[in-house]
Amino acid sequence: MLAHERAASPHTLRAYQREVGNFAAYLIEQGIAVRSVDHLQIRDYLGELYGRGLAKASVARSLAAVRSWFQWMARAGHVTSNPAALVATPKLPKHLPRVPSIEQMNHLVDTASAAAAWPERDRVIFELLYGCGIRNAELVGLNMADVHWAREVILVRGKGRKQRYVPLGDAAADAIRAYLPSRERKLGAKSTEALLLNLQMKGTGRLTTRSVGRIVKQISLAKGLPAEIHPHTLRHAFGTHMLEEGADLRAIQELLGHERLSTTQRYTQLTVGQVTQVYDRTHPRAK
Repeated sequence: MLAHERAASPHTLRAYQREVGNFAAYLIEQGIAVRSVDHLQIRDYLGELYGRGLAKASVARSLAAVRSWFQWMARAGHVTSNPAALVATPKLPKHLPRVPSIEQMNHLVDTASAAAAWPERDRVIFELLYGCGIRNAELVGLNMADVHWAREVILVRGKGRKQRYVPLGDAAADAIRAYLPSRERKLGAKSTEALLLNLQMKGTGRLTTRSVGRIVKQISLAKGLPAEIHPHTLRHAFGTHMLEEGADLRAIQELLGHERLSTTQRYTQLTVGQVTQVYDRTHPRAK
């Protein structure tokens, strides 16, 4: 179903299957036939979820799954319309991501290898997550051939199998060059296209997103940063710091691979203090 609607990740597919299964069980319990479901009954189901103590984000995810299910069934001719399309998505609270300062990030990236199990590789992890703003899954999906040295870019495969080129900064390029000899030694007689290898060369040898999360957290904690630091924090820091330094929001959208500018605009909320400072410094009526 969803796999045909869009290029969803295995995690998303499992989550949607679970949510649709829960909704189907609710219909059976209520004695409601799928073909007779209307938007009011879907609202009742969402109310049931709230009654179980589910958060708005969880309810919104359930509605999205049900909506996709009915959309697929309508296209297949199993139902005449999509009743879930008439149900408004719960308004989610905006949680602004907390990101380290530019100084904290520079110190973290510059000294990451000192607290690393594989210093050369882990320096690359931090340089690419923060220096290029790529996602954790995009990072571990990088292959050797994705580094285009002559053009000074890397080919990144993002959500929905979309591809984009991201500039490869000097610091990140230097980190990769320093890592490659140790990668060859670890690889030995084995062969893999993966850029980043796991320490024990388990399976295909490719590093996993879970391992990256553990590495980022361990090194960040060792450097005195909060426990909630994770790979996506470095991505947020990339976008936030670029905006703070004057980068165009549209350019940041391209670099981050956001489909909608509204997603990138979340970063503008992180720099309200900066805007206030500019106003106080420049507007004649601010004093």
